[in-house]
Amino acid sequence: MELKDKRVLVVGLGKSGVASALFLKAHGARVTVSDTKSGDELRNEIPVLLDHGITVETGGHGERTFRGQDLIVVSPGVPVDAAQLVQAWALGESVIGEIELAAQFLPGPIVAITGSNGKTTTTTLTGEILSAGGLPTLVGGNIGTPAISLAERAKPETVIVLEVSSFQLETIQTFRPTVAVVLNVTPDHLDRHRTLNAYVNAKARIFENQQPRDFAVLNMDDPTCVAMGPRTRAQVFWFSRQKEVALGACVRDGMIVFRDGTGEREVLPVADIPLKGLHNLENVLAAVCAGALMGCAPEKIQQAVREFKAVEHRLEFVVTIRGVDYYNDSKATNVDATIKALESFPANIHLILGGKDKGSDYTALNELLQKRAKRVYTIGAAAEKIESQIKGVEVVHAETLENALRKANAVAQAGDVVLLAPACASFDQFKNYEQRGQVFKEIVRGLS
Repeated sequence: MELKDKRVLVVGLGKSGVASALFLKAHGARVTVSDTKSGDELRNEIPVLLDHGITVETGGHGERTFRGQDLIVVSPGVPVDAAQLVQAWALGESVIGEIELAAQFLPGPIVAITGSNGKTTTTTLTGEILSAGGLPTLVGGNIGTPAISLAERAKPETVIVLEVSSFQLETIQTFRPTVAVVLNVTPDHLDRHRTLNAYVNAKARIFENQQPRDFAVLNMDDPTCVAMGPRTRAQVFWFSRQKEVALGACVRDGMIVFRDGTGEREVLPVADIPLKGLHNLENVLAAVCAGALMGCAPEKIQQAVREFKAVEHRLEFVVTIRGVDYYNDSKATNVDATIKALESFPANIHLILGGKDKGSDYTALNELLQKRAKRVYTIGAAAEKIESQIKGVEVVHAETLENALRKANAVAQAGDVVLLAPACASFDQFKNYEQRGQVFKEIVRGLS
């Protein structure tokens, strides 16, 4: 892709938008950035952009801004059906996302991982496995480091491991992973995608440009993933914790095994996995598949898994206070993730739920809550909806995270678990799920 002297508009000034703008400017493009946020809200981002000679538009998208551009790069937080983008497409302008931009400049193989839940843990672990296997590896994408930021450091032999979201996959054109992993697909982001079918189709785009020499890794225990199998031209490998697979990773007699066309190899005992919860067994199986398909030896995979530490804000143990364990799962931003968190503890859970609703059905939590929870504490904008749908367990309206923790701390007994697994986005009261998790940990440590 030739960028010199091209007129390029970057829409949205999140991490990936800023990174894209700086990359494009460094490669000779004439860059404008546009965001609906005010200049005050973007006061940290604007100076560095202006210092690099980038034109900045804030407080809304001007209609003329989108005209006459050679390329428009859309940040994942910007809906693809925004009026200005729809008009740009209608006028034949080229509109891509940051992941697609990065794909044009990443010279080596890509391992891309998506799914409703488990993406960050699996992406991080896959990077650790590949590094342990001796492969030069860079990790980024939706996990925190924009993919475009890796382009300057990547060499042809560098493996790029990317967490990719449905929002990012909506705007790909040529993006082609050597290994594409779909962990699971359950209802999420329906406030943006509108229907489950549209969400599934966005996820399935990860396979769109794969060829027969590439690999697709899918969850055999997830019916939606099974239905995706025929949608790729790549070689399909499966992972399953419930049944044996002919090609891929599964569990036999307490041992994780990997099978390909050359035979079967034992990787490690399930008992050696340091992460809590059956969902993390699935994440490990997927990462084992990805590592093995990239040529990592079983003993190197085993080493990486055994040494792996839980990712921050993902079922992260914080502290024990008077016999009560506090866990931060702020990344549980949908109902299915909260179900997985609840399944990780047998009983006596004080669950903090709430935040910004994503069009979710919270009644799906009721059966587990009745069996395992002592109380539910609701916070944020979704509290009223959650309270109308949760049945069979005591619900305490707490409004804020601090109130919820103080109320839980006052009644929790030794052997109980206080769990933040909110089933909602964070944007009503926090900048992102990381800030919500950090605040949770700070308040908890203050209680001790």
